[in-house]
Amino acid sequence: MTKLNCTPKQMMAVVMARQIKDGDVVIVGTGLPLVAASLAKNSHAPNVILLFESGIFDGSPIEVPTSVSDLRVCYRASALAEQFRYFGFQNTAYKKNKINLGFLGGAEIDPYGNLNSTCIGDYMHPKVRFTGSGGANGIATNCDTVIMMSHEKRRFQEKIHYITSPGWINGADGRESVGLPKNKGPRAIVTEMCVMCFDEKTKRAYLSEYFPGLSPKEVAENTGFQMNISRAVESNQPSAEILDILLNKVDPQRIMV
Repeated sequence: MTKLNCTPKQMMAVVMARQIKDGDVVIVGTGLPLVAASLAKNSHAPNVILLFESGIFDGSPIEVPTSVSDLRVCYRASALAEQFRYFGFQNTAYKKNKINLGFLGGAEIDPYGNLNSTCIGDYMHPKVRFTGSGGANGIATNCDTVIMMSHEKRRFQEKIHYITSPGWINGADGRESVGLPKNKGPRAIVTEMCVMCFDEKTKRAYLSEYFPGLSPKEVAENTGFQMNISRAVESNQPSAEILDILLNKVDPQRIMV
């Protein structure tokens, strides 16, 4: 069995960065998305345009910022705007189909990429109340998304307690049936074990890649819903060059990875 040449968290950052194409316009949040975006910007996607909800447009962070308000985000930025102007721009960009990708996470996810970050249990009398949507629903509604999840069986459920951020709803026609853009939706789910993608016809998640050192069976055993694992391949290891950029340029203090 192949041994992973980095940590699972570092592998997640590398795989998430691979989802970014050169020239994309990407909404970036705090945490691993910042690492992935910085890695992409400093490697294969130098022309990616990064948008930060703090009002910073087209920043080019070299060393990873600790949050979207960290001044390192401002390096070579095209604009430093008030936050309300960012939200106005975002809404206009949504309408004009100008934003390619956003990163999301949540407490629960179902096979169609619907995310719960609101509550566990009855909405009015929950066992656990989370922080809710923030801007996640707008991103999930209007953009393609890459979803970052901690791979625990309890988080991957056939039916989640609440849909905070819509995925493919219940299949190929799900988004259109509830008035959402049918040509936008989740591209992939990235965890510390694997990458899941969505079937072109059914829009149900299937195992696309499993990380070195694991097997498709192990991933399936840690997933709370049934998924097709027959199409799975082992993920390509990050090259020495990419690891050097990640660990010595993007996050030399190991703040995030």
